[in-house]
Amino acid sequence: MDHAERAAGELAPAPEAAAPGARAWLVLGMLCFVYVLNFLDRQLLSILAKPIQDSLHVTDGQLGRIGGLYFALFYCLISIPVGWLADRTNRVKVLAFACALWSAATMACGLARNYPQLVAARMAVGVGEAGGVPPSYAIISDYFPSGRRGTALGLFNLGPPIGQALGVAFGASIAAAYSWRHAFLVLGAVGLVAAVAVLLIVREPRRGGLDGAGEAKPEPAGFKSTVAMFFTTPTLLLVALGSGATQFVTYGVGNFATLFLIREKGMTLSEVAVWYALVVGVCMGGGIYVSGRVIDRLTQRSRAAYATVPAISLALAVPFFLGFVWAPSWPLALLLFAAPTFLNYFYLSSAVTLVQETVAPNQRVLSGALLLLVMNMIGLGLGPTYVGAVSDAFHAAHPDHSLQMAFYTLTPFYGVAIALFLWLARLLRAQDAR
Repeated sequence: MDHAERAAGELAPAPEAAAPGARAWLVLGMLCFVYVLNFLDRQLLSILAKPIQDSLHVTDGQLGRIGGLYFALFYCLISIPVGWLADRTNRVKVLAFACALWSAATMACGLARNYPQLVAARMAVGVGEAGGVPPSYAIISDYFPSGRRGTALGLFNLGPPIGQALGVAFGASIAAAYSWRHAFLVLGAVGLVAAVAVLLIVREPRRGGLDGAGEAKPEPAGFKSTVAMFFTTPTLLLVALGSGATQFVTYGVGNFATLFLIREKGMTLSEVAVWYALVVGVCMGGGIYVSGRVIDRLTQRSRAAYATVPAISLALAVPFFLGFVWAPSWPLALLLFAAPTFLNYFYLSSAVTLVQETVAPNQRVLSGALLLLVMNMIGLGLGPTYVGAVSDAFHAAHPDHSLQMAFYTLTPFYGVAIALFLWLARLLRAQDAR
């Protein structure tokens, strides 16, 4: 029996939980709105890449580093101490402070006058956003019982597609009407209001209250013991690595998609604000929601579904992704892009739910932060950095299609992700058999 199984085994069997009440759904809605702002602010840089390039004279490689490696270093490393703190203190207050910090830093991006100032502001956004998602995972897991968490976390994970779609729609529209700087200032100000709303609406739930943890407050989990548990539990490590390989593709494409569509497919900012926003909002959101429902249903039969569902969805996405990159016009490119946008995100609800179900209640925030550390350092940190560097390398030979060539080179990473999820499925089947 591994560390995570022993930790979960120390809890009494969970009592039959009542259906979530109105308060739980209100909290879920508020947390999802904050996640929308989290992802919206994070994606503004990629959405407004073309006017930023024109204004500050930065290359694809510089954009890749500022949206990838520089941001991820702060976002991922700060999430670990923040997760440890939130597991031991009030998670709602941690979330509200983080929201205020990243929103203020987003406004600072709009005031940047050169590349180093923009880098510093983006790093501050990363510091703030590190405190956004892990506390939310744990709060939701204490409002929704086992058997409902896949759906609840799937709904919460609609934050990225809604945030990216609204970022495209509002960010591109504001930039087209005024300037890219106004987009950062306006949307950052909305986040400051949301931080106050979190404190007024969300109540701190009792840790483990829906997992049979009893009335006594659970002892805070040790930092070293939780980290050791996570990285020595093969299922947790594999789901993190598989998610990271998937994010290498999704962040690599996502951080350059609008630049690719404008520069190489002929779209305008106004067209991006409508059509690309619709594809992202409907297809990515639909994929994440459907995957949460599918996971709740199929894992009742076998826990291997946590891995087989994302493996199958990624395999189906590959030919459509290649078609998107090849397409000679933006309407055809967007039509083909709809399928991978729907299928690429089935991993997210699977990964988050598996981790939250596996670890003890007093380890959930830090374990969620460790999941984000692994998958975001690989995906967010390296994916955009890789695409930007490869695009710069191809620019001399293919000046009009350097991003297209860079996107083609992402295809093998689909295979890596599929292989890791199939390996995880084998381990989960073996555990079910035991």
